[in-house]
Amino acid sequence: MGKTNSDVTIGALLRNRVIQTILLSTLFLQIGIWVRNYSILLFVVEKTNENPVAVSLISVAEFAPIFLFSFIGGTFADRWKPKRTMIWCDFLSAVSVFVVLLTLIFGTWKVIFFATLVSSILSQFSQPSGMKLFKLHVKEELIQMGMSIYQTIFALFMILGPVLGTFVYQHYSINAAIGVMGVAFLLSAGILFRLPADYEMEERGENTSILQEMKAGFSYVWHSRALVLLGCCFAAAGLAIGLTQPLGVFLVTERLGLPKEQLQWLMAAFGIGMILGGGLTVGVSKKTPPQILLALGMTVSAIGFFVLGISEWFWLTLTAQFFSGLFMPGIQIGINTMILKNTEAAFIGRVNGILNPLFMGTMVITMTASGWLKQTFSLLAMYETSALLFIIGVLFLVPLFKGRTVGLKKSKEV
Repeated sequence: MGKTNSDVTIGALLRNRVIQTILLSTLFLQIGIWVRNYSILLFVVEKTNENPVAVSLISVAEFAPIFLFSFIGGTFADRWKPKRTMIWCDFLSAVSVFVVLLTLIFGTWKVIFFATLVSSILSQFSQPSGMKLFKLHVKEELIQMGMSIYQTIFALFMILGPVLGTFVYQHYSINAAIGVMGVAFLLSAGILFRLPADYEMEERGENTSILQEMKAGFSYVWHSRALVLLGCCFAAAGLAIGLTQPLGVFLVTERLGLPKEQLQWLMAAFGIGMILGGGLTVGVSKKTPPQILLALGMTVSAIGFFVLGISEWFWLTLTAQFFSGLFMPGIQIGINTMILKNTEAAFIGRVNGILNPLFMGTMVITMTASGWLKQTFSLLAMYETSALLFIIGVLFLVPLFKGRTVGLKKSKEV
């Protein structure tokens, strides 16, 4: 039987040395990150007798750098050479982890927060550099398929990550978990040496200051119709997800009348859907424009949230969760592909540094308010509002259906 065009395309993609290297590096990074997240969480819970303030500080250490360093990291990622930046970030993450390990052995346990904080900060410099390498070394027609495989790894670890992190901590110790983290970051750094040499032209910054380049980044986004509309879509999706993120347990206890422990099945259905969705998106990504993929993902999410809000049957809620997870990779892949296709390589870091905090910021706003809103409004109203916000996000994408790269033509105005 002869090979199909899809098989040939996937084969060509996986033979790309940059794709191979980034995917393998991401695999080790995800091992390190999930072992970090769950071993540190369980360790702090045990040490503080479930002190909610101490536990919340873990999330602060993980998410605060996204707001504080995302745009700064993106600006420097545009100035620095991406291969060198990624290697140094992973190496410094490993060094910080081993410093924490030594301090744990000979000093105070409270330094454990430092491991999360440092690696989260460094990821704000490393992640946009990886996006830049996609732009520089992967053919445009293969970018979306590459992103599909990339996001499938993240989806896989949403299921395996908590299990792996919990297993390492419970069967060994926090010291062993810290050691696994350090080795994983070192392996990632070593693998990145396989990347092609950085282009000399990418060394930037001799004639412009950091402040000037930051201003240029905001101006670039503002003058790109595609990126402005994508930013509005980002904000709507962030508001929608944050509004219901903490409320899953109430779906189980209030709408379904079941014990809170049944929430695990809803989470499992969502995770399995994400894994299958990532695989399906690989197959359709070559023929589906990213804006269609994003709009489809958000539309199905809107339907899923609507059903979650009205459902009083466990099987229906479980089905809605599964389909929401199935189309969630389409949202993530569509967003990343649109950023790459509508942004010049010299601005990838700054565009990423502007749009990502926009999504995270709106999500945190509604996540913070959701508890109070839950007391004021019904659970049904919360989920239907979330569905409406997804539809509003889709409406921002409608002008982009006519063209695939409408943002690049504006870049010369900056």
